[in-house]
Amino acid sequence: MAAPTKRNKSKRDREKALQEKRKEKLARRITRKAEKDSILLLPGAEDPDLAGITLGPQPPIIEEES
Repeated sequence: MAAPTKRNKSKRDREKALQEKRKEKLARRITRKAEKDSILLLPGAEDPDLAGITLGPQPPIIEEES
């Protein structure tokens, strides 16, 4: 049986690299989702981006000059 050609080997290597990248990406997605879920499940926790915001028009932000 003949040895695999360089083209076949390089394609196989690319495919393996793509599979590894997909696995790593899936693992990152799962960890991010778990972190997000754990943050949202804390009782009494308020989103820091939304802290202090009330319904309706917001008062203007007054910047003090130094």
